[in-house]
Amino acid sequence: MKLELDLPSGIFASLRRSPQEFTHELVLAAAAKWYENGQLSQERAAELAGCSRGEFLLLISKLGVSPYQETEGDLKQAARW
Repeated sequence: MKLELDLPSGIFASLRRSPQEFTHELVLAAAAKWYENGQLSQERAAELAGCSRGEFLLLISKLGVSPYQETEGDLKQAARW
């Protein structure tokens, strides 16, 4: 599927990115956020980002996203066992 966005032409110069680099980073950021929120699994997020799960985990670590999806409640419940 193809998605078309209308963006200000100066955005690429401001970010010092080509349209292709911008698109790749935008998709990676979306995949990372949706993974972080629990909306996508690692597998699906990596697929969206166009990379392997291992590569995805390395890339999201650079964005400050944890590879773990456990919530504080999950950790508290696990500690009770």
